[in-house]
Amino acid sequence: MIDPGMITTSIELSGHRVVKNLGVVRGITVRSRSLLGNVAGGLQTLFGGRISIYVELCEATREEAFQHMMEQAAQRGANAIINMRYDANEVMNGVTEVLAYGTAVVTERVH
Repeated sequence: MIDPGMITTSIELSGHRVVKNLGVVRGITVRSRSLLGNVAGGLQTLFGGRISIYVELCEATREEAFQHMMEQAAQRGANAIINMRYDANEVMNGVTEVLAYGTAVVTERVH
């Protein structure tokens, strides 16, 4: 598995140089809100502020996509991912796709 410290949104990784580009890797997950979650979220919106049930769902969904991306990169032999991004799209009402993607690379430490 790739060390999360070796993943960056930048085009380079400080202290390392890219020696091999392994191409784009991605992790995707699709989630829906449960009926109970929608009711709880709806109640929270009545009071305003942070809607914790949706924050937790979004965070878990991003983490799952992130883990899938790291697994794909490790399978290709990468030790780092550069230019990492997230994207999200609503597939249908209440169903959201989250994509984590970046460029899998092999790096070596610069001395």
